[in-house]
Amino acid sequence: PLSALGAPQVGSYRDISLESLSLFRLLEPHIEILVLGTGDRVERLHPAVLKRMRECGIAVEVQDTPNACATFNFLTSEKRVAAAGLIPP
Repeated sequence: PLSALGAPQVGSYRDISLESLSLFRLLEPHIEILVLGTGDRVERLHPAVLKRMRECGIAVEVQDTPNACATFNFLTSEKRVAAAGLIPP
């Protein structure tokens, strides 16, 4: 299924793909870091997804969701241009 914005819906870390992350590559101002919360546990993403995001100039930090929330809050408190994609634990 697609979200209202036309991107695939993400229900688990297995659904994270270049297509599902496409919105983050379009944001203005350009984000420097994307924090992804993968639920209760840290999960490995496909290396090609991480490589493509780096090629677009976006660092990706993958953590369990509670820690991803804390990291995102810290980054924004430091005035970093960050975004978060969070899967509920």
